[in-house]
Amino acid sequence: MERAAAKAILKRRIDQASGRSRADLVIKNARLLNVATGTIEQTDIAICGDTIVGTYDRYDGVVEIDAKGRFAVPGFIDTHVHCESTCVTPAEFDRCVLPRGTTTAICDPHEICNVLGEQGLQYFLDSAGGLAMDLRVQLSSCVPATHLETAGARLTADDLVRHRHHPKVVGLAEFMNFPGVLHKDEETLDKLAAFYGAHIDGHSPLVTGKDLNAYLSCGIRNCHESTSVPEAREKLAKGMQVLVRDGSVSKDVDELAPIIDMVTSPFVAFCTDDRNPLDIAEEGHLDHLVRRAIARGADMVAVYRAATWSAARGFGLTDRGLVAPGYRADIVLLDDLATCAVSQVISAGRVVTPDLFADRPMPAPVGLDSMKRSPVTAADFAIPAGGPGTPVIGVLPGKILTSALSATVPFRAGLRHADPANDILKVCVVERHGKTRNIGKGFVRGFGLREGALASSVGHDSHNICVVGSDDAQMALAVNRLLEIGGGFVAVRGDTVAGEVPLPLAGLMSLKDYVTVEHELSAIRAVVRAMGCPLAEPFLQLAFLPLPVIPHLKITDMGLVDVDRFELVAA
Repeated sequence: MERAAAKAILKRRIDQASGRSRADLVIKNARLLNVATGTIEQTDIAICGDTIVGTYDRYDGVVEIDAKGRFAVPGFIDTHVHCESTCVTPAEFDRCVLPRGTTTAICDPHEICNVLGEQGLQYFLDSAGGLAMDLRVQLSSCVPATHLETAGARLTADDLVRHRHHPKVVGLAEFMNFPGVLHKDEETLDKLAAFYGAHIDGHSPLVTGKDLNAYLSCGIRNCHESTSVPEAREKLAKGMQVLVRDGSVSKDVDELAPIIDMVTSPFVAFCTDDRNPLDIAEEGHLDHLVRRAIARGADMVAVYRAATWSAARGFGLTDRGLVAPGYRADIVLLDDLATCAVSQVISAGRVVTPDLFADRPMPAPVGLDSMKRSPVTAADFAIPAGGPGTPVIGVLPGKILTSALSATVPFRAGLRHADPANDILKVCVVERHGKTRNIGKGFVRGFGLREGALASSVGHDSHNICVVGSDDAQMALAVNRLLEIGGGFVAVRGDTVAGEVPLPLAGLMSLKDYVTVEHELSAIRAVVRAMGCPLAEPFLQLAFLPLPVIPHLKITDMGLVDVDRFELVAA
């Protein structure tokens, strides 16, 4: 901004803050929860443009909102989210979560980047510039995530550095390849060195002791993968900001609420990571995490501080996180603090209404031809073996961690078969980027299907096709239907496609509005539940089976992966 224009803005702020002229917007009679002092006091809040200019006094405004009886808190900040996992475009993510009080989100577009590379990254940067909310972008550090899978693209340190100074970029996204860090992998270190001194997000599930020290010594600042109080407390003690997560699969707020108090709250924040529109509609977004933490006994002021000021400070966003003069006017009005009952939202000084989302400049969809795989047959899913004993992936409901089991399955004519009566199904990962034609094969327990198949083109993080089923022919039908619709979710029962959700944008996102996608997800969830699956989010649970950076046993297009040893293992 030119100096003369900046001076003019400052003069307007001074006049409105001092009461010499009416403020652009005044929130009257709000009960302000001050996350700095912990106090609640009634006050007007004066706003000039996108900035708060007055509190703890009386003001007149060109536009006024009577907030009598309501509480004012800073806008919520989602510190780690993959917008692709909402199954909708960034524009629809904006419409979905901003009215719930999430005024800032820090996203890592590594899902689309693992499919489309720099084209996917640019799509998110272009989208972020036109949204009503403030969407910040972390540069995806793990494309591909590991050497144990086939991704659709590769982003080197040089590819990422080109975007480092983009106005929407915060830093380097979650460094998932913690084994690569600990083993001093050259390409891994190249990326860390390229962003030396900048913000770097972490991802270190169950990493402890000297390994955690080594990981942190590389300048990595936070972690959203803590799943127990001891794990979170060690990370806090070692200076790591703990991002408490509650998504559609990984739900950690209940377990980690005890770590949130007035002492620790400056070093704690909240994130959703992966949360779909159906869960947002039924439970909420950041507002859900806030009320859940309070309900689990965490100090209320500490929770609101973590969701706002602490989140902002952890990512260098020093212009927000307080309702105070000079801060960005991101404000949430609540009918009730304990239940985080959102009544009205102000984003950068603008009242959030449906009109705010009209005429936003959005880029054209990309990756509409990302399913580069020819049709499969039932024979492609045969598992030749020397006997009936086999490793089995154990699904842990509500977690992306899996257990490493073993079992004896039906064995005929040199082939291992699914055993649905004992809840052991086949799971296969089909390479879909047109590079190798690999099919990784194994078995999984926990889906509860007596018959049928589920297939998904959302398969973290390389997003190959993951299919689970009781019958090879049904698995082939599910995969082939997925190819026909350009990606998404498919449920097959017998010889019929019983449900589907098309996600043609990179095989990850719908081109429809979030309400429609919510209904589609609800319908397919009901179909899968009728098939006998007990999992709350079966397709998201399926999508995490190919994630070879989360312990303990996973599967990629290359085969079964022992994550603890970080190597492929014989099926």
